[in-house]
Order: sequence, then C-alpha cells, then structure tokens
Amino acid sequence: MQVREAMTQDVKVVKPDQTIRDAAQLMSECDIGAVPVRDGDRLVGMVTDRDIAVRAVAEGRGPDTRIGDVMSKEVMYCYDDEDLDHVTHNMGNIQVRRLPVVSRDKRLVGIVSIGDIAGCGNAKKTGQAMGGISARGGSHSQTAH
Repeated sequence: MQVREAMTQDVKVVKPDQTIRDAAQLMSECDIGAVPVRDGDRLVGMVTDRDIAVRAVAEGRGPDTRIGDVMSKEVMYCYDDEDLDHVTHNMGNIQVRRLPVVSRDKRLVGIVSIGDIAGCGNAKKTGQAMGGISARGGSHSQTAH
C-alpha cells in the first residue's frame, strides 16, 4: 500500500509570519495538533501544539509570537508514492507521529499520521512504530540538547 492511500489530503497550513494564536485557533477549529508551515509553495517547517507550549508559553512569549520563531525547522516528510510499511517504520525510528506528504515535485499533497496508518489495519506495524515514537529522548525531542 502506498502512502497516498492512507494519508489525509485536506491539509491545513500556516505561514511563518502568522502568530501562534493563529496556529492555535486553527488547531482548535480542526481538532489537530500539528500544522505544516509554508512559505510560498515551499514547506519550511511544522508547528505543533507542543511547540507552542514548550517554545513559546513556557518561555513567556505571548500569543502574537511569530510561528517562524517557534516552529520546528527541520522538516521530515515522505513521498505520496512511498510504501506505507516503510514510512511507518521510519516514523518509529525518527519518533514522529505525523509526516507531511509531498509529491515527487515536492508539493505538499497531504499528511499521514499514526492514526491514518492504524486505520489501514496493520496493528503490528502500527504498534512497532508507536514503540519507537514513544521511546524517551531522541533527536526530535524538544527538550533534548
């Protein structure tokens, strides 16, 4: 099965010059915890509810803080034509619960989450990925130095 068969296609995005208030409102309205950040047609980051809590609120920053100041700039992504089992394994290794999905010409076409993968019925692979994702620390830990 390819990623495009499991991904969510209706992706909400924000821009780096928008505020964390804008991102939080979008997350609330759409019941999501992460939003890709685009600059023009380029994917330049991801902002999560945890980014807002840890990199903004915990540091005393206000709701008008720019998304570009708190977003994760290292964008991990996958291609829409990649094998879903391979991507699931990678998600466990890099400890992320969701990945933006791009076409081969690097245009954002969706987002795939561990929930999307679980909905495809491979409980064993989903469990293995969650084991990796839930491990302490790792290169994508926001509190790791």
